[in-house]
Amino acid sequence: MRDRLLAAEKVKAIDWRGEALYLLDQRSLPFDETWLACTGAQEVARAIREMVVCGAPAIGIAAAYGVVLAARVRKAAGGDWVAALEEDFALLADSQPTAMNLLWALNRMRDRLTRAKGNADALQILEAEALAIHESDREANLTMAQLGVDVIRRHQGNAQTVLTHSNAGALATGGFGTALGVIRGAWMEGMIEQVYADETRPGLEGARLTAWELANEGIPVVLNVDSAAAHIMKTKGATWVIVGADRIAANGDVANRIGTYQLAVNAMHHGVRFMVVAPSSTIDMELASGDDIPVEEREGSELLEVGGKPVAVQVQAFNPVFDVTPADLIDVLVTEKGIVERPDAAKMAQLMCRKRLH
Repeated sequence: MRDRLLAAEKVKAIDWRGEALYLLDQRSLPFDETWLACTGAQEVARAIREMVVCGAPAIGIAAAYGVVLAARVRKAAGGDWVAALEEDFALLADSQPTAMNLLWALNRMRDRLTRAKGNADALQILEAEALAIHESDREANLTMAQLGVDVIRRHQGNAQTVLTHSNAGALATGGFGTALGVIRGAWMEGMIEQVYADETRPGLEGARLTAWELANEGIPVVLNVDSAAAHIMKTKGATWVIVGADRIAANGDVANRIGTYQLAVNAMHHGVRFMVVAPSSTIDMELASGDDIPVEEREGSELLEVGGKPVAVQVQAFNPVFDVTPADLIDVLVTEKGIVERPDAAKMAQLMCRKRLH
């Protein structure tokens, strides 16, 4: 199955070209495919903050390349460039407060820099580390797709009707996708009959990105407003909700795009199984529960305007980007390290002690 998955990789959102990082501007999709060139940490941080690049794994990869770009500038300026680089680490870390993969990638780059300090090839070593982070995410996607397909096969077999939220596909990762990776794999195995994609207000990641990815590959996708999800579960025979994650706490609570929590509540009520697919780099064992996960809030204008035109009276708007789904609403968590059924603190600790599956 792995070879078939590799052959099916068609979408690339992150392209490292040696001198610059090119990001597929997700704000312009699905109608325009525009690439943004970043040559420094400030440009990468702005791209993350302004949602040029979306999805926790993709954000982490972009930040790793941002460190490489920043290191080149700092080293060329002379002086203690390693110390000066901390300003760039801080800038990148502040660009998105919820995504754990961002901090994970930056910590990995900092550790590698510490070990390479004084080495004449330090810049090449940092670039190699960023490339390794990118490739490891791609490999993790493939492993998770296979594991997730096995879970679906074991529980309910063929002819699945799946509901997904936001975008956790190739656009959000370094490869095949997390949640959409499982859905792609299950479709290739003849196990998916229909996919329903929440539009995912207010950024419309489901409408603009997920529907675009699935339709381009011939996977049957129906777009729906977020508030139709419970109706779909009740009337359309939905069997799975499959989503990604931006941060997972030590007890298994999951932060994901706003609207995920209500999906999980509705899924439990309707007897629909709920799957979260995310690499282990999304797991933050320093946070005891989801109550400790910082939740980003964005400008109210995203709710009050569409395309710069007002759609509501000028009132105060509450616009959290993420919400937190309690672990007891999650049936299965799929990572490249393995599967956790009904996650809790003990199971999460056991998972993180495992070596990566190969």
